[in-house]
Amino acid sequence: MNTVFKALNDATRRQILELLHEKDLTAGEIAQQFNISWPSISHHLDLLKQAKLVTSEKDGQYVYYSLNTTVVDDLLKWFLHFKMKKK
Repeated sequence: MNTVFKALNDATRRQILELLHEKDLTAGEIAQQFNISWPSISHHLDLLKQAKLVTSEKDGQYVYYSLNTTVVDDLLKWFLHFKMKKK
């Protein structure tokens, strides 16, 4: 779970997740939304993949990135469980 929190601790990565919430995108389509270098975008996507917040699928010459909602669901369950214990 530490990798998830590390991934979420960056505004650019949170913005990438918001973009992927709308639709699956290629790295190029994601990069067009930011004023940062390609290697930086690649690094952000790699951290999101390590945290399992995004998945990738190769289609020909393109790699499409998708939001992995199961990790988000697990995180929300953990927060709710934590909150309910507090009562």
